[in-house]
Amino acid sequence: MGGALCAGLAAVLIGCGSPDPDEGTNGLAQLPAETIEDRAREAAGDAEALRLSGSVVTEGGSFRLDMRLGPEGGIGEVSTQGTTFELLRVGEELFIKADAAFWEHQQVDSEEEAGLDSSPADKLVGKYVKVAPEDPAYEQLSGFTDKSVMLEGLLTLEGERRTGERGELGGVQTIQVVASEGAGGVMEISLIGTPYPMRLARGGEAGELRMADWNKEFTLRAPKEDQVVDYGDQILKAGPED
Repeated sequence: MGGALCAGLAAVLIGCGSPDPDEGTNGLAQLPAETIEDRAREAAGDAEALRLSGSVVTEGGSFRLDMRLGPEGGIGEVSTQGTTFELLRVGEELFIKADAAFWEHQQVDSEEEAGLDSSPADKLVGKYVKVAPEDPAYEQLSGFTDKSVMLEGLLTLEGERRTGERGELGGVQTIQVVASEGAGGVMEISLIGTPYPMRLARGGEAGELRMADWNKEFTLRAPKEDQVVDYGDQILKAGPED
């Protein structure tokens, strides 16, 4: 009788204890930091699409971006050095649409060769300019629209990893992976469903990025012909960070 009573009391006490913090999660928080990071990278690589936004600081300068990236290309805005431009890539076709400040900042070899009788800004503002694959700027600009290139270049941590604090982003529970006590970056990863990375504070105060809308489809469509200016095979002499 006494044993049954004790067992019953134990069951009650256990039932009234603290709730399991991992209940309803993907169990990621119980894994080593390196494994959590690997799972997040794998999830990011397998995803078809995402929205990538935030700020990035490099040796060449700094920029802000807000891009939607998918398997066939990407679309969004990049701002740097006081100028803003929109990029749209559909397959191999790359288009840029920029404000007057951007075009005035750029240098062209010859306005006469480009077929212009006035400043580039007068002709190009409000239009999509097709960037030829032969253009030296094509590789750099198209990189902003390439999911693999962007994640490989930006989704990085440096130094010894440890598991950080739990948090919440957009109503989703998260867990941190901290590198070099934060100096090497902090990646915040979803604890709900697929372990997608959701926020990255880059090491060395090199900016902060948010990742959302994982696997959410979006439409990519080339602009209409009357919206496009074909500027030849060298639209820019320098990339946006030069």
